[in-house]
Amino acid sequence: MNILIVKTSAIGDVTHTMPALNCLRDHFPEAHITWLVEEAASDLILGHKSVDRVLISKRQKWVKDFRAGAWRSTLAQVRNFVSQLREREYDLVFDFQGLLKSGVWVWLSRGKKRVGFGRGMQHSECSYIFLNKKVPAVDMEIHALDRELLLLEAVDVPCKEVVYNFPITEIHRQKVNQLLNDAGYKKNQQALIALNPQTKWDTKLWYNNKFSEVADCLAAKGVFVVFTGGAADRKTIQEIQGNMTQSSLDLTGKSSLKELAALYELANVVISTDTGPMHISAAVGTPVFALFGPTAPWRTGPHGAGHHVLRSSLPCSPCFKRQCLLTDDVKKCMRTITVNQVVDATFALLNKQGLILE
Repeated sequence: MNILIVKTSAIGDVTHTMPALNCLRDHFPEAHITWLVEEAASDLILGHKSVDRVLISKRQKWVKDFRAGAWRSTLAQVRNFVSQLREREYDLVFDFQGLLKSGVWVWLSRGKKRVGFGRGMQHSECSYIFLNKKVPAVDMEIHALDRELLLLEAVDVPCKEVVYNFPITEIHRQKVNQLLNDAGYKKNQQALIALNPQTKWDTKLWYNNKFSEVADCLAAKGVFVVFTGGAADRKTIQEIQGNMTQSSLDLTGKSSLKELAALYELANVVISTDTGPMHISAAVGTPVFALFGPTAPWRTGPHGAGHHVLRSSLPCSPCFKRQCLLTDDVKKCMRTITVNQVVDATFALLNKQGLILE
């Protein structure tokens, strides 16, 4: 049995597919499983014990190079990638992405049974035309992770429990421990909270000054505060830290995705906007305090028990828009979330863990 999973991006979406991967491995223990993923999210899958082979698409680079005029070399790279994709004859191919870009890869794979949702799924971009096993569309209000498990049910693959088996190694844990130790973190003596403020949608962003206030309130109680994000987020994190009176650690751009997961594994709580790292925290079993505005937590919030969501009270939320159509204030639907709400709920989560703050 040869199985191909097509889930190309993004960080949160790829994380959501790990339980389906593990269910496939449990049901087909001898199968050879390949995962096709884009470069930005590939670190999440490389080394996963349920995957035999990872095919890394460099789609974004190919598009950029093609537009820059390097179309011959780009087409040669794409042809080579398709050849690698077709080195195996796939018995089962799953389109867990449900977009045009994933549908094309599913079609190019030449798989015998190509499984995905049929006509009627929101934002599917007609990806169903590439399938020969079209699962009836389901309600988008079902959480994204659970929707993927419904695809497995449609081909008689059971899934008894949600398991991620995030591929963290001791090397990743050792690096994170070293970074924290060098910054003065006192393990077993301090609560550790990670704040992940940034996201690609402006409408999902909370206010920088509010993150500063939250971090100060936590640090004043003896909590060790760490900021996380990509290298592009560093300027914003420095602005947040610049408005603080207490000390904190900035790890933006200083960790791989697996090292980020190792950090979240150590944390007592992760406070995050609606973005990929939020799902990584849930995947490693750390409680998430998630801030939601234009999107719906029941669709794409932290999956599982033990998490807490604060969201906009505006009647127009969720609108799923990258720009607010009602005002020039792109963060309008995040404005109603207060510092006290975040701090009080975070302390409540710490208290449940039996942590006594100064």
